[in-house]
Amino acid sequence: MAQGQGDYRILHEAALRDYLASVADLKALLGSEPASWSITEVGDGNLNLVFIVKGGQGGVAVKQALPYVRLVGESWPLPLSRAHYEYLALSRQAELAPGLVPALLHHNEALALTVMELLEPHIIMRKGMVAGSQYPRFVDDITTFMARTLFFTSDLALSAAEKKQGIAAFAGNHALCKITEDLIFTDPYRIAEQNRWTTPYLDALAAELRDDMDLHVAISRLKLKFMASPEALLHGDLHTGSIMVTDGETRVIDPEFAFYGPMGFDVGAVLANLLMAYFASAGHERSPGERRAFEHWVLETVEQVWNAFARKFLELWRAGAVGDAYPASLFAGETGAARLEAERQAYMQRLFADTVGFAAAKTIRRIFGLAHNIDFELIEDPRRRAISEARAVRLARMMMLEAGAFPTIADVTAAARKLREWQPEF
Repeated sequence: MAQGQGDYRILHEAALRDYLASVADLKALLGSEPASWSITEVGDGNLNLVFIVKGGQGGVAVKQALPYVRLVGESWPLPLSRAHYEYLALSRQAELAPGLVPALLHHNEALALTVMELLEPHIIMRKGMVAGSQYPRFVDDITTFMARTLFFTSDLALSAAEKKQGIAAFAGNHALCKITEDLIFTDPYRIAEQNRWTTPYLDALAAELRDDMDLHVAISRLKLKFMASPEALLHGDLHTGSIMVTDGETRVIDPEFAFYGPMGFDVGAVLANLLMAYFASAGHERSPGERRAFEHWVLETVEQVWNAFARKFLELWRAGAVGDAYPASLFAGETGAARLEAERQAYMQRLFADTVGFAAAKTIRRIFGLAHNIDFELIEDPRRRAISEARAVRLARMMMLEAGAFPTIADVTAAARKLREWQPEF
């Protein structure tokens, strides 16, 4: 249920308790008297308040957007409308990939507040991977999510009018896109006040990024594609911190950066975060080689994610796409079918090239930009952290500038495996 009445106010514990008690369905779901509900603020992201609320009968997760970037403070204002786009994205994702996003229970647009099912005993995937945990369901679930949400919001599945309506519905989320455009595609390659890295070990590498014109051209091409290629509805921030898991379930959360953009951006984000977890693993070792089994699983997962995604995406396309792209009337008969299949393969190769480039961009921003991730940050020894980060950056630079060296996902994992043994000089 969506509501739009009322003025915005930040709901801390007492106000949130009163608000939830005023919504009959939520009060009934939680059970017991509202005074006995436990309310805990657990938000560890960069933007929002997140509460876990538990009553005598059940629990819910509550997310409220703040009018500024939480990581920075009120000096960086941000529109509350992002909560609206997140609600729209979750609603659409629930239709296209049922069971792979949290169930929506309530939304109040004026308060920029959404109530969702409480995911328990799920944990943030990134936290589990820092601990060396493996997730057997992840590949099948995340590739189903990506294949279905990307394919069914693309021109391959939609009429031109439907696609343009979709683009229009999310076009107002430009403030969140601007964050991506600056923090991922621009700031790490120039002097920016909010940049940071593991100093002094990566000082020279940071300076190299600022002087590398080949890299500046490559990242600018990726930025242009991000800005100008509305291929499908993206999650927009699909990293291992936006995925909650158990051994048997995967749920994708936090699509507030959702917009219509290049498919490779979402797929690349998943692969980048897996690769960063791989390189960070060495820094979490208590004894040499103790995490080799985990690292083997991570690289195997990298390969399986791309291969399973590509297979599922192509299966959806072959099953009878009805979008306005590639009209069936142009590919009649055996010759037409063969040419269309060849074009499908070429399409996936272009998508893979985009994926590799975006994965590189996502890696570099997490090491030199504003928002880092705990894969590296929880490595206490700064030199060990810098070694892991330097390896990841070296691979990312190769992926961005030497695209021809990575025609397959196996070439990416082979390069990562080789760089796992490289020792930077600092």
